[in-house]
Amino acid sequence: MTRLHLHDTLTGRKREFIPGDPERVTMYVCGPTVYSYAHIGNARPAVVFDVLFRLLKRIYGENHVVYARNITDVEDKIIETMKATGASMKEITQKYADIYRADMGAVGVSLPTIEPHATDHIDEMIAMIEKLIEGGHAYAAEGHVLFAVKSFNDYGALSKRDMDDMIAGARVEIAPYKKDPADFVLWKPAKDDEPGWDSPWGRGRPGWHIECSAMTEKHLGETIDIHGGGIDLTFPHHENEIAQSVCAHGGKIMARYWMHNGFLSMDAEKMSKSLGNVKLVHELVEHWPGEVLRYALLTGHYRAPLDWTDALLERSQKSLDRLYGVLRRIRAESGDVPESVEAALADDLNTPKALAALFALAGEANRAEGDEARVKAAGALLAGGQALGLLEESPDAWFGIDSLSETERAEIDQLILDRAEARKTKDFARADALRDELVARNIKVEDGPEGSTWRLG
Repeated sequence: MTRLHLHDTLTGRKREFIPGDPERVTMYVCGPTVYSYAHIGNARPAVVFDVLFRLLKRIYGENHVVYARNITDVEDKIIETMKATGASMKEITQKYADIYRADMGAVGVSLPTIEPHATDHIDEMIAMIEKLIEGGHAYAAEGHVLFAVKSFNDYGALSKRDMDDMIAGARVEIAPYKKDPADFVLWKPAKDDEPGWDSPWGRGRPGWHIECSAMTEKHLGETIDIHGGGIDLTFPHHENEIAQSVCAHGGKIMARYWMHNGFLSMDAEKMSKSLGNVKLVHELVEHWPGEVLRYALLTGHYRAPLDWTDALLERSQKSLDRLYGVLRRIRAESGDVPESVEAALADDLNTPKALAALFALAGEANRAEGDEARVKAAGALLAGGQALGLLEESPDAWFGIDSLSETERAEIDQLILDRAEARKTKDFARADALRDELVARNIKVEDGPEGSTWRLG
């Protein structure tokens, strides 16, 4: 069995992954708050943990991995959108949840095993809050229920901050009903024109943090294997989740491994809706193939920041063209994931190293002698790409030439080969004449280390 090592944010080091139960490996990743379109920064955790989900299933078996990615469908920004548009909460959240799934599908993200919605788990949230009150970890005040941060000695262990730094660095609401400025909301009262649910503390709605703790417990258990999300969730969201869950479960740890992906930036500035410097997935897929966006997101190690630029997209497109070009010249069926790709992914999801391994495989396919060796190498390339969620299209569809008949494609392939031979023998006049013929047929040729690729111009 492949030995997987993952960087754990809580301990600050890379550790061998050992699940609590190899027959039921559990992973929870914080999903979207559905009030608007997702930007490409929101897609990074979806893609990263999709690669991990695929890897875990290969290691432990398709039916032995349970992956939950939630939908936050009650939150202040959703209520603001309701008031601004006049639409109901359900209309807004259903619309943008559907768009999110479609956008993530466009970048090759498969659906999680479970997709819990916050509004379907209000009873579980209320039950957890009641347990926290009973244990002396929470208190009711003026229609609110707050978690008493000082009741949990390990608060701050995940984000490596002391209490003063956390209060100074966060937008902590100072309110007269709080016993301590750092105490955070588990339940808040709802205004008459806002969504709300009946509770022992009056009509209201849950705080954001309690939602994930309750959904994790409901679907995966009190202690899970992996909890993931963006680095921006480390504090306060994940810090608060740990406090709630550990205190509600008698001191049991919430997750064995905590994983966080780095920020996506534009011109070295964090991408965020509040800054207005976002690139929406919904718009990007109108101009770029989804695999190009996915490839671009995988070019950097998931824990490192990644600068999103047009140049990055152009390089990603050319890289995929080269790989698909090999698969178009050497038709092959997908085989086993090659060791070079699997080893890179098993080393804390080292996707840049895995991508480099794909190009090494492409080179092997080009250099292989004999049809059997070439087909075997191309099959390894295809399998390696698919382990990353890449090379999922047929090569002809990728180059946009599947509309041509087989006869037309064969004719053009022969022209390309003849031109390559003419260039090899330094018959440049013939090579130029063949290029002119290709141009006349609206064919665009790109030459590269793996050979020439072509598409309709």
